Amino acid sequence: MNRPHIICHMTISLDGKVTGAFLGKPECEDAINAYYSINRELHADAFACGRVTMHDSFTGDFYPDLYEYATSKIDRSDFIADNRTGFYAVSFDRFGRLGWQKSKIIDDDPGYANAHIIQVMTEAVPDEYLNYLRLKGISYIFAGEYDIDLNLALEKLKNCFGIRTLLLEGGSILNGSFEREGLIDELSLVVAPLTADADDLPLFDGGISDSYKLISAEKASETAVWLRYSK
Repeated sequence: MNRPHIICHMTISLDGKVTGAFLGKPECEDAINAYYSINRELHADAFACGRVTMHDSFTGDFYPDLYEYATSKIDRSDFIADNRTGFYAVSFDRFGRLGWQKSKIIDDDPGYANAHIIQVMTEAVPDEYLNYLRLKGISYIFAGEYDIDLNLALEKLKNCFGIRTLLLEGGSILNGSFEREGLIDELSLVVAPLTADADDLPLFDGGISDSYKLISAEKASETAVWLRYSK
């Protein structure tokens, strides 16, 4: 298989939602803590998130003034920075909207800290943004002209960076894209003991009907259950 092994690792509500106010409630704290603990125990080579999740978790509203990075035309060829670490944060960001300020994730949790950032983008990204990433020492790969070709992206992640196991950690839209392409090998779901609001997003946005085999079901904390499935 010329791509990483994909484990979709998420905290979900009892009714299968992955975003919403329920995640910030006290009743969800045990499940969240178990989720982060399991994240560290899985020892993946990388974790991957979509643009919105990366924005909410790591970059916030910062975005560079691209006028400062004006440059001549940059070829749409992959850029692999010299400061690779063997542990990666893969950001699916089609048009280059995230404002990374460092080449690595800065986080208190060792399951995320010091992960070298890889931007997965389309060729429609501005030249100025590419110049910005290069100057920051942030790696990037191209996987499509206007829409991301997930199979191509995953092939590059394995061949260029040696990523063998990747944790897919949302959000709902990115998860759904992987599921529709049949790219999820395992599910790792920490079930929190509460339900979500009606407009909160499900595990797979736009998902398809599919089946998985139960690997294990165990108590992850005093209030949460950890379910593992495989294809």
